[in-house]
Amino acid sequence: MRILVLGGSGFVGRAAAELAVARGHDVTVFNRGLHDPVAGVTTLVGDRSADGGLDALRDGTWDTVIDTWSAEASAVGAAASLLSGRAAHYVYVSSRSVHRWDPGHPPLAEDSPLADVDDPGYAGDKLRAEIATAAFDGPVLLARAGLILGPYEDIGRLPWWLNRLHQGGPTVAPGPRDLALQYIDVRDLAAFLLDAAGRHGPFNVVSPPGHTTMGELLDVANEVTGGHADLRWLPGEDIVAAGVQPWTQLPIWLTPEAGYAFMHQGDVSKAIAAGLSCRPVRDTVTATWAWLQTLPGGAPQRADRPAPGLDPQVEAKILAS
Repeated sequence: MRILVLGGSGFVGRAAAELAVARGHDVTVFNRGLHDPVAGVTTLVGDRSADGGLDALRDGTWDTVIDTWSAEASAVGAAASLLSGRAAHYVYVSSRSVHRWDPGHPPLAEDSPLADVDDPGYAGDKLRAEIATAAFDGPVLLARAGLILGPYEDIGRLPWWLNRLHQGGPTVAPGPRDLALQYIDVRDLAAFLLDAAGRHGPFNVVSPPGHTTMGELLDVANEVTGGHADLRWLPGEDIVAAGVQPWTQLPIWLTPEAGYAFMHQGDVSKAIAAGLSCRPVRDTVTATWAWLQTLPGGAPQRADRPAPGLDPQVEAKILAS
């Protein structure tokens, strides 16, 4: 197939471009040219947020477009309109955040209520972008991903845990150990995006609830990084009482009050029926750690997202108490 990846050099887009090249597809990526390209792709350079930024896309035809944009919806609408008639299928990497946050009614299926379209934050951006894909004149798949982990992660959640466990010593581990987690390895997400050509409508693209647990994740991560950490499992309520913010200061982990059911108990039966396959957590952890070892400057961090992690002094205080 002829595949166009809007993005293609960061996290999700890079994984999709790599897999597409490995499968023998003809791959074009369109981005600002700020990162080294995936070997084997054709790179078109442009800035979607600038006037005339899509000019490099005015020629060419493709079988599938994979759009990883996560900011202003107008950029998605402009690309969808420009590529109408020149691409057979449009895939937009959206988010389960487009759903209305309601802790009392999990799990979230694709037809669950949506957020306010006027929401000024991330949820609103993603929802408005979904609506903007209507400018495309063919089938559009809305891949509503959840927590995405794996190599090239530029949010810093799993990289923070891996670096912290490698550092070793007494380490706060947020309980309970058997807390069920739901996420998607970026390589499994990429495979779904490529295999879904022709499908349309929304799909929750994340692992089944309970694909792993907080205990398994941290135990495997500790083993893979050298076994240096002494995990001290503490009740979640005690950690929150110490002023720690779930998700941001202790990445991946959530409490019921902070939206655990929203993030980790979604209904993914539709995507599973469509062929979504999820690899074991050990594979995700091992591949991410191997990738981190190739980065002398540390893991990349998106400028539009806060760096996650718990301050060492705060952690020491919690452990001492």
